[in-house]
Amino acid sequence: MRIFAALTLATALLCVSPAAPASAAAEPGSATVVPVQVTGAPAKRFNLIILGDGYTEAEQAKFRADADRHLNVMWSIEPFKSYRNYINVYRVDIVSGESGISCDPGLDAPRRTTPLGMGFWGRCNPASVQRLITMDNAAATRYADLVTGTASGNRQILALGNSGTYGGAGGSYATASGSNSMSALISPHELGHSLGGLQDEYDYYQRGVPGGTYAGPEPSSAHHTLLTEQEMLDQRRKWWRWLGEPSESGGPIGRYEGGLYYTAGVWRPSAHSMMKTLGYYFDQVSREVMTQRITAKTMLIQDATPAGAPVGADRVLWVEPMRPVSHSLVTTWSVDGQDLPGDRDSLDLRTLGLAPGTHIVTATVSDPTGFVRDPAIRTAMTRTRTWTVDTAITTPPDGLEPAFVSSTPTDRPLGREDVVYVETTHPAATVPEVTWTLNGRTYEGTDLDLGKLDAKPGTLTATLGGRTLTWTVDATGPRTAYELSRPLASSGDTYVYNGPFTMRLTGTDDRDGYVVSESRVDGDGWFNYFGWPTSSELPWTFSEQGTVIDSLVYGKLPRGRHVVEYRSIDAAGNYGKAKSFTVTTIAPPPACTRTVTGTHRGPLTVTGGVTCLDGAQVTGAVTVRPGASLVVTGGRITGALSAARPAEVHLLGARVDGALAVSGASGVTIVGADVRGAALLSGNTAPILSGSTIKGALACPGNTPADLGVPNTIKGGSRCGDLSAGRPSDRAYEAVQHTGR
Repeated sequence: MRIFAALTLATALLCVSPAAPASAAAEPGSATVVPVQVTGAPAKRFNLIILGDGYTEAEQAKFRADADRHLNVMWSIEPFKSYRNYINVYRVDIVSGESGISCDPGLDAPRRTTPLGMGFWGRCNPASVQRLITMDNAAATRYADLVTGTASGNRQILALGNSGTYGGAGGSYATASGSNSMSALISPHELGHSLGGLQDEYDYYQRGVPGGTYAGPEPSSAHHTLLTEQEMLDQRRKWWRWLGEPSESGGPIGRYEGGLYYTAGVWRPSAHSMMKTLGYYFDQVSREVMTQRITAKTMLIQDATPAGAPVGADRVLWVEPMRPVSHSLVTTWSVDGQDLPGDRDSLDLRTLGLAPGTHIVTATVSDPTGFVRDPAIRTAMTRTRTWTVDTAITTPPDGLEPAFVSSTPTDRPLGREDVVYVETTHPAATVPEVTWTLNGRTYEGTDLDLGKLDAKPGTLTATLGGRTLTWTVDATGPRTAYELSRPLASSGDTYVYNGPFTMRLTGTDDRDGYVVSESRVDGDGWFNYFGWPTSSELPWTFSEQGTVIDSLVYGKLPRGRHVVEYRSIDAAGNYGKAKSFTVTTIAPPPACTRTVTGTHRGPLTVTGGVTCLDGAQVTGAVTVRPGASLVVTGGRITGALSAARPAEVHLLGARVDGALAVSGASGVTIVGADVRGAALLSGNTAPILSGSTIKGALACPGNTPADLGVPNTIKGGSRCGDLSAGRPSDRAYEAVQHTGR
């Protein structure tokens, strides 16, 4: 959610105490700056500063865990994943005298005195909305100023409140609740506002209240428009370059109505990007903006040969570009306007054979990322350095020896597709030669693309002179286990349900670090698995109508056959191999008007309504009269089951010792059943026979049943087509668990 109104500032005491004995209690308001990830000098990086509020001294470990989870989820999302090396992260551990934040979860909740003054309802404002967490921005600035070398131009503040309630805000600064099941997804959404200047794509402002129709002019937002797709193409405006592309958040990039808090009259690029629905990725339009904003807060060329005075033609010129995780920047050179071939960060002028006199040499550093298509943004992500070279100048010896200066961090494993780099000193007379060794093979250069080498797990070293840097290569993807609630029937990775079912994903890795799991349904966008919105401990629930929580619908899955893919991302950024299972959901049985449990002795006749046998033991035949319905769930019928022109018959996981005969039914569903006699299914409407065993013969004149992908076992032969290819699962009535890499 974005804040449009200015925040009210309140006074707060900033108390930064010197180191105290371990036994001394920290004063409320005292703070400690902890570097979490430092990839370069703050002046040359985008600096993310994470503040905690409402965490007492005893709860600082909780704040560290909350911050770690938020960061690791963020590193799994583009463009943060690819541009992680552009970002320094500092955590400011602030001790609060009270636990929690104000008005959590409602206006009747206590007001708490905390260093940042964070609170729901826009700091307890009845005119605000419940999920809006704001704070004292002046206090946040004072704490952020403790991080030396950072300022408003090169940093972004993200404040986490000690709360398990859903909420956050974006504006100058971003806020989020620290430990809600979805809070690690609130952070990148709010950074989309605060860092990217992106707008909400919600079609409401107050949940449960439709947003109405937009009546304003063409929005200034990069990802909202009034234009049609054809108008975007004809006028070359908005996201015309991305139209028709498969969206990173599912579906194609196109034109979807709703956004800017309006239900109608304004359109967005994708069905459900992160700015619309938490859990999905940024779509390409938003990702392009975020890429621009991250790179704009860094120095694309970190350092270079000084360019003030003319230099001699007997030396090496060099530049040090920024180093994304996913790819290398491109450095090209020109002399007097003529481009030189190749991509290199150093140029030995002695190899050029320059004619006597002066020459202009230019190095151009550009980012070839596929995340950007707008030429204006690509130009903004390009930098040059220019030198005047005078052949009459002799460069004096500088005495500088080749040595390492910085590198990809060595304290965490490398992903199998990372680009690893080293930065060296730059002697005027030589180009330092770095030798890389990976699992016994050697390579040259100042960076190494592991993805192009198809790297295997092992050890990588970089050697220069007498010094060696060492990394561990984590080329093994994480494993993902899925667990489903009890199905009606299953076979391998195929399941049948006739009502809501749950899914739990668990990602594990062979190394330490946070693992992010995600899934997607029928090829739609990958969706972060955070458990259930009300608790990360609860599994995700799928149902035909979905579940309404705080006026939003979660887990809606239309009736039918669906392929659910799942995978995980480990702390090194490796994707596990995506695997899948198939779920078919069918109509639930009708509501019971009569329920039989326990033992029913003798035959049973159903004359009307809906009779349900729930785990019952019937010691006789069962007959269903015309127009009546029978639902048998579990249990056993020792005699035959016959139904002529019934409304519906559902035989679910039950055993019938005699023959089965159903004819002229409006609905027949036989799933996971065990029929010890013959079965005759005649003239029924859309019958289903799946995951069942028929020990006698099977006949179904005029209506071949659907098996839903879970085959049956027909021991007495079948005249109904191929319904017996395989055997039903013996675990059809247990929770199912599968693990895959």
